[in-house]
Amino acid sequence: MLDLALDHVFGEVEIPAASGDWRADATELVGRWRGTLLRHPWSGALLGRPLLGPNVLARSEFLHATLAAAGLAEPRLAAAAYAVSNYVIGSVLMQLSARAGDERREATAIRRHLADHRDRYPTLAAHGPLVGTDWDASFTLGLDCLLDGIQARGGRGGGGAPAG
Repeated sequence: MLDLALDHVFGEVEIPAASGDWRADATELVGRWRGTLLRHPWSGALLGRPLLGPNVLARSEFLHATLAAAGLAEPRLAAAAYAVSNYVIGSVLMQLSARAGDERREATAIRRHLADHRDRYPTLAAHGPLVGTDWDASFTLGLDCLLDGIQARGGRGGGGAPAG
């Protein structure tokens, strides 16, 4: 029953029409996927289950085809799909966890702790953790970094043409 419920949620992820621009297609799919999971906060508790339902597989097929269009082949194709999937799931779980607590109070406590221990955590004290930031902007920036790496490994530009 739980697997069916989770697959139903994945059925709400509208799979975009392939545009020929792998990066835009991946970004659109991932954004829709993340948004759907955030609209169903209870789904976070089920994301550790095997994801094998027909709706999940349709999303996985699109993601793999999109990354293949970036020039990836095995084993990098599976590794990139795994990285993107885990990025989406991990970021959703972090955001849902923050929603469940008092995010503002926790962020203030973390910043205070880092300020008091600058010698032990100099980089975190200078740049701060993600807590209390704009979740959407942080997600988009992180996704851009991830897709940059995939693009470098795949050897193809944003539109699927060989990089020159």
